[in-house]
Amino acid sequence: MTPRPILFVDHADALGGAERSLLLLMTFLDRRRWQPHLIAPPGQLASEAGAAGCRVHPQALPRLRGSSRSLLNLGRNARLIASTACDVGAALIHSNTVRATAYASLAARLASLPLVWHMRDFWLSEAEPEAKWADLLGKRAFTALAARVVANSHAVSQRLPASSKARVLHNGIDLSHFDLTRNSAANKAEICKTAGFPVDAPLVGMIGRTRPWKGQEAFLRMAAGLSEAEPACRFLIVGGDPFGVRDDYEARLLELGSRPGLAGRVHWTGQLADVRPALAGMDLFVHPGAPEPFGLVNIEAMAMEKPVVAFAHGALPEIVLHEDTGLLVPPGDTSALAGAVSRLCRDPILAQRMGQAGRQRVANHFRIERTVSGLETIYHQLLEGK
Repeated sequence: MTPRPILFVDHADALGGAERSLLLLMTFLDRRRWQPHLIAPPGQLASEAGAAGCRVHPQALPRLRGSSRSLLNLGRNARLIASTACDVGAALIHSNTVRATAYASLAARLASLPLVWHMRDFWLSEAEPEAKWADLLGKRAFTALAARVVANSHAVSQRLPASSKARVLHNGIDLSHFDLTRNSAANKAEICKTAGFPVDAPLVGMIGRTRPWKGQEAFLRMAAGLSEAEPACRFLIVGGDPFGVRDDYEARLLELGSRPGLAGRVHWTGQLADVRPALAGMDLFVHPGAPEPFGLVNIEAMAMEKPVVAFAHGALPEIVLHEDTGLLVPPGDTSALAGAVSRLCRDPILAQRMGQAGRQRVANHFRIERTVSGLETIYHQLLEGK
């Protein structure tokens, strides 16, 4: 059997959640049937894709801002993608981000190839747009140009135009990568030593880029609310600014974390290439952000047998089962978030049971093998005309 080339397109040079998910998809594709190629700018994504055995075709995909220069960039780069697709004999084009889809949808038309649009966000813009009619028009255009639309959650799918082309494939992880033989006590001891925390303190953590919608401010408000009820608790914030936004948000967080009641109780790791040691050291995982289109870190925490406390919005109810693998609280209610954390801190047996149930849920529903199987079925149906 000769493997059929699939041309993936992504605009990012760093690794966000969408890019990490893409890497897993390309890595776990059945190489007897499919040969993954990637168009992306030089950077961490391209480097790791190459290391995973994917053929990488470096190409920058500049931000499109609606100017005449943007239209020139769109046309020129779409032609380059189409040329690459023809050169490698691609069976189809798979776009992984919204910006990539703007280029790839035109390239697919130029190359007369089917397009799979992988939609991983609620909106076509990074934040919720004021002009939702424009967002809907854009989604309708991309949907019309795509042969299939893959949404990473039902929450994302519900914001797409109703279409028979849409399929939901939840993100998956490589469960073997989250090995439970990892010594949680040793990881926690190392974190506490670095942070100056008592080694027996309950360690409550979160992971996310230092952006407002990831919820670091809500996490700190929750932590402040716990300062009297759970004075032994200490808090771990993992994440940095891998995309180089460089605004004053991180400075505001540091100021908030140094206020009375929190000073000396919060440790910041910055951006980590590998979050597993931090996850292993946590007793509880909190997801305090805005509604997530998926939230890959939650299944990573569950894979490490950590109970998850989160707001019940976005895709979180599709991931965390309330009172089974964690606790969900009303969106935006940091007092309820603090109460849920306090409950699990005071009932370590319940926390352990939820953590074990979370690992099993990942094994049953969120393994990368399951996601890839669904994606390969979509490819087969498209290419065989079924």
